[in-house]
Amino acid sequence: MHGLQMIFLVLAVVALVSGGFVIFQRHPLRSALWLIVNFFAVAGIYLLAHAEFIAAIQVIVYAGAIMVLFLFVIMLLNLRQPEAEVRFMHLGQKVGGIVLAGFTVLLVIYTVGKVALPPGKSAPLGLGNTESIAKLLFTDYLLPFEVTSVLLLVAIVGAVVLAKSRLK
Repeated sequence: MHGLQMIFLVLAVVALVSGGFVIFQRHPLRSALWLIVNFFAVAGIYLLAHAEFIAAIQVIVYAGAIMVLFLFVIMLLNLRQPEAEVRFMHLGQKVGGIVLAGFTVLLVIYTVGKVALPPGKSAPLGLGNTESIAKLLFTDYLLPFEVTSVLLLVAIVGAVVLAKSRLK
């Protein structure tokens, strides 16, 4: 096995394990911190795929700005569960979760099999090219880009309003 394959496998395992910890943590703050680990592992996988711009955006936007917003909302709303109150899942919920997880794994396997490049064929040139992404982002996709920024602003204002009404 080559060195890059080993690095990929390590990053993939870190991404999967941290993703599992995001889901199964009881405390929302710890879950958010594991999500940051997941974002960095995914950024490393992007680097291995020679998509440097997307890796940088992954770290700057998601691990940086979005996670600051998540942590801000968690701290502002004080989303802690009392330690005395422990809720157990019913058997039906566990079986349903396992069935949905299995279906999701099968769907991912099917999708990866459909979009995988055939042997001997390489990805098109310019994939992940910073200049081509910037041209598309600021010409064809300018409106969705700005709508996303307004949506994030609305989410912040909504969190502040909710927290303020809770304090009264």
